[in-house]
Amino acid sequence: MSLKNDKFPSSAAFDAINSALTGSEADRKDAIKQGNAVFAFVLKNAAGETDEWHIDLKNKGEVGKGLGEKPTVTLSLSDADFASLVAGKANAQRLFMSGKLKIKGDVMKATKLDPILKKAQTKAKL
Repeated sequence: MSLKNDKFPSSAAFDAINSALTGSEADRKDAIKQGNAVFAFVLKNAAGETDEWHIDLKNKGEVGKGLGEKPTVTLSLSDADFASLVAGKANAQRLFMSGKLKIKGDVMKATKLDPILKKAQTKAKL
């Protein structure tokens, strides 16, 4: 089942993150140990539509549609900014400071996402 939504080009990254997590049991356990949280994402496309995904690094170690069960932290940003973030062209801290990235919940947990996104960079072709 693909997590990609054609109206959100960067959503292909969620498939890449999922395959990075499910590709190896050791990687999945390592990501759960590092993350220990449910990360929810609310992306907004150029047309102003929003969609939601989550990365569960608390229980299952997988990616899904929707906000997931009790997200520890919710990140809201544009589809284009998410694409740049996953591609390594944008810095989450700079996006946050410039108001392009909104974070609800445990801000410190949001910093744990970086190594997980880096793993996806090698697999995603954005």
